[in-house]
Amino acid sequence: MSGPPGQKPALRASGSPKSRFQVDVVMEAERAEASTGGRSPAPGTDDLKGRSRVVVGFLDPEGLGSAMDIGLPPDVSHNGDTVKSDSVSLHSTGTGHTHVSDSQSNTYYMRTFGHNTIDAVPNIDFYRNTAAALGEKLIRPSLSELHDELDKEPFEDGLANGEEPSAAEEAAALAAKQAKGGTIKFGWVKGVLVRCMLNIWGVMLFIRMSWIVGQAGIGLTIAIICMATLVTTITGLSTSAIATNGFVRGGGAYYLISRSLGPEFGGSIGLIFAFANAVAVAMYVVGFAETVVEMLNDVDALMTDELNDIRIVGTLTVILLLGISVAGMEWEAKAQIVLLIILLGAIVNYFMGTFLTVEEKEPKGFFGYNSAIFLENLGPDFREEESFFSVFAIFFPAATGILAGANISGDLTDPQSAIPKGTLLAIVITGITYIAVALSTGACIVRDATGDLNDTVTDTVNCTDAACTLGYDFSICKEGGCQYGLINDFQVMSLVSGFGPLISAGIFSATLSSALASLVSAPKVFQALCKDNIYPGLGMFAKGYGKNNEPLRGYVLTFCIGLAFILIAELNIIAPIISNFFLASYALINFSVFHASLANSPGWRPSFKYYNKWVSLAGAVLCVVVMFVINWWAALVTLLIVLALYIYVSYKKPDVNWGSSTQALMFNQALTHSINLTGVEDHVKNFRPQCLVMTGYPTSRPALAHLVHSFTKNVGLMVCGHIRTVTRRPNFKELAQDHARCQRWLHKKHIKAFYTPVFSDNLRHGTQVLLQATGLGRLRPNTLVLGFKTNWSDGHMRDVDIYINTIHDAFDLQFGVVILRLQDGLDISHIPGQDDSSLEKPAGTVAKEMPVTVSVAKDSDSDSCPSKTTKRSLNIKSPLSLRDQRLLDTSQQFRKKQGKGTIDVWWLFDDGGLTLLIPYLLTNKKKWGDCRIRVFIGGKINRIDHDRRAMATLLSRFRIDFSDINVLGDINTKPKKTQELIEPYRLKEDDMEQAEAEHLKALEPWRISDNELELYRAKTNRQIRLNELLKEHSSSAKLIVMSLPLARKGTISSALYMCWLETLSRDLPPVLLVRGNHQSVLTFYS
Repeated sequence: MSGPPGQKPALRASGSPKSRFQVDVVMEAERAEASTGGRSPAPGTDDLKGRSRVVVGFLDPEGLGSAMDIGLPPDVSHNGDTVKSDSVSLHSTGTGHTHVSDSQSNTYYMRTFGHNTIDAVPNIDFYRNTAAALGEKLIRPSLSELHDELDKEPFEDGLANGEEPSAAEEAAALAAKQAKGGTIKFGWVKGVLVRCMLNIWGVMLFIRMSWIVGQAGIGLTIAIICMATLVTTITGLSTSAIATNGFVRGGGAYYLISRSLGPEFGGSIGLIFAFANAVAVAMYVVGFAETVVEMLNDVDALMTDELNDIRIVGTLTVILLLGISVAGMEWEAKAQIVLLIILLGAIVNYFMGTFLTVEEKEPKGFFGYNSAIFLENLGPDFREEESFFSVFAIFFPAATGILAGANISGDLTDPQSAIPKGTLLAIVITGITYIAVALSTGACIVRDATGDLNDTVTDTVNCTDAACTLGYDFSICKEGGCQYGLINDFQVMSLVSGFGPLISAGIFSATLSSALASLVSAPKVFQALCKDNIYPGLGMFAKGYGKNNEPLRGYVLTFCIGLAFILIAELNIIAPIISNFFLASYALINFSVFHASLANSPGWRPSFKYYNKWVSLAGAVLCVVVMFVINWWAALVTLLIVLALYIYVSYKKPDVNWGSSTQALMFNQALTHSINLTGVEDHVKNFRPQCLVMTGYPTSRPALAHLVHSFTKNVGLMVCGHIRTVTRRPNFKELAQDHARCQRWLHKKHIKAFYTPVFSDNLRHGTQVLLQATGLGRLRPNTLVLGFKTNWSDGHMRDVDIYINTIHDAFDLQFGVVILRLQDGLDISHIPGQDDSSLEKPAGTVAKEMPVTVSVAKDSDSDSCPSKTTKRSLNIKSPLSLRDQRLLDTSQQFRKKQGKGTIDVWWLFDDGGLTLLIPYLLTNKKKWGDCRIRVFIGGKINRIDHDRRAMATLLSRFRIDFSDINVLGDINTKPKKTQELIEPYRLKEDDMEQAEAEHLKALEPWRISDNELELYRAKTNRQIRLNELLKEHSSSAKLIVMSLPLARKGTISSALYMCWLETLSRDLPPVLLVRGNHQSVLTFYS
């Protein structure tokens, strides 16, 4: 339909689900109403107006808000002077992708720089992931849409799965998006700063800091605090760098490490980090329960006994914490704020108490700030076999907890900003607090005190302690038994504080806040780990519930783990391992930054600039050192667990690609080594066969791919070449899709090879391209591997001419040539169902249910693994022919272990040693390990023993094992049969005029002239005789490796050479015809 003449085209959003691009042309709503002269609108006009509202609002200059909402440029507007298309429409796929299209070319339509064009300006929404959390993903016009000819059909693939979303799917996607709108997110103070401070300010602050000052003295205590803070600060800087290198999702330490170092490190550290947090819940809850039980014991109110009371109180506490966590992140955050207020009140209460000196407290060692006490406590006084490192090991766990904010990264409004600010500020504040507590306790409290008011100074000669100057004599404490002072009283801070019970409340707050943070962190990290499917079988814990995607199943699992360890109630053994688990995470975070910086990937661009790769490396080393300082056996256990998990994940090879620094560094190293190799001259000792294997699609000739892989695996380069012959314009998009598909097949079959396709008009020209262009520096093929052209006599001889000339081209380029012949053939592409999936099944199952593959590939390539096929699985009992079944079985023969047998090497001509090297490499592999090498050489009848000894000497110097050497003295004996194969290809110039013969030879250069036949009759007879000898000596061999006969280019016709190859290799076990480039590939020099 169209509007009246001169009227602007109208705009609307079409609801048709049939096409990704809408082409409806409708009238503008306002114009439609005007054209009716104010009469009631025609039927459907209301519907039209309703459908036009969004698009008109989007295109109206005053309604640019809608345009910005979906990420379109602000200059997208409707202008009648410049519009050339009939309609413009918005289309949302319902999968987070939005397109703008026009009706002229079915492509994106935007106004760029004031003109209509489908070329889009830079837009943030083009760079979002499909599952973007911060807005819809837009798809920029592809290169094909901008570059291809107009008559081509754009967007052949449509969506990622090739289908349009249904209306139900669109509605579900919209509902999910609306539901996410109510997600609760935290800022950097509430989400990171508060959590980190609560985790770092643990019970250590109230019940161990005074003891540490008493043992190590003020000076060494500050050194201990600074060392611990140095480790956490470096880790905080590294965390900030990683967190600001792109959008951070949920998963905390696991997410940061896995996206930086890859799934191997991330998966191993993620599991133990989640477990450490779960057990840490038990540690903190037991610490809380012990304090409660001590208070009950003081008032004689125990329920049973101390151990069981700890279990009872701990169980009730963890149930309460679980309830707070399950209630949602908002309730948990509120609880954390309350606990922070209590904790801050306790700290302030302590510092106020240091200025309030009370005479009753002096016998217990508290005298207020005094220079004599400060000087006395400045140096160390280690007792009970304590040392600097043992005291450091006790303090360091108090400095951990810096990842509490990062662990809920998925619940932060802006993780990139919140994690650096909150984490680093928390480290600074808590570090200053610890130092202030160390200074104040060291300046106010003596190390030992009796608590007895009567212990005043009586002997000023023997009393030299700081307490003596204050009127007290605590020298009796040197004999032991005193209960007060820095070293003896863990609750001395309660004594000093202005209100003692508030310190107990602070201890409760510190333990409960740390337990609550761990109870939230463990499920969040574990959920992220399970979502990535690193460990099969844990997927059930990936499911989230509610608007915040809460991991309720993870909460229950964490609760069960924590409860189990609470019931043990003895955590002295597990505690060091937990501390080491956290330290291992810190070490890997630091190493991640070093590794990413070292890899020098363009993708490593953190907006946080205050980091240094060498400082991060030093931080990683420090973390490992601290692990061994804390507990050497726990450090070993931790490293062994990380190593075991790393090996497991590496073995499983999860199908993920996160662009890790490991990949970047591998690329850097590969590039560096490749460049370095170009400056190194080839040496015979380092020769390795690097094969260009003309497989076509690898699925077409699996036997060829498997055999070559057997002697190139971990030794040399293998490239599967594919010449795609086309009679029209090549489809490069299809070529790229096939490349990815075939490379996946090689990977799935564990064939270490590259797949390289090219378009060409015939095999020879395509092979010339590959021979010259394949490879990089020294990593380039030196050997061409072909399959034998089994059906050569049935096709056109022009194809034989191309095949033979391809061999000549390889020799011209100084390549070795290898030809594999199986009597049943190599190509299985004509057998239905031989694609990626069917090759997974045993050959015998093909006849049960035959998938019918209808190929719609547009080129003339006859190989399998088609790029575009429509498979319909039909329940048709269609058994294979006997020949095809035998061919299918033969195609898989090199995948199996070969068993005992022989590899017969017919080394008739010295080609540099390639004919001998390939069998040697084969026998080094497990599949061919039971086969022995037998060597056959030509010789003279009267010199057989001499020739055998000479060859044995040569092989022994080459260090190649062999089972037997056979010298053939009758190679030149006249064969029993004559060559009848040649007859159809003779020129027979004696039967025609000379001019006619010359004309025929020019048209068909492959024909064999009488002169050529007579000149090479002896060589022809030799091929017949060799075939007789092969049948006589090697008919039971697992593989025959034989010198490939050479044909002089321009002298021997293609037909004659093909007849030689056919005659030589007919009716034999698998034959490998080999000819090196006559450069030595073996040496007996060291």
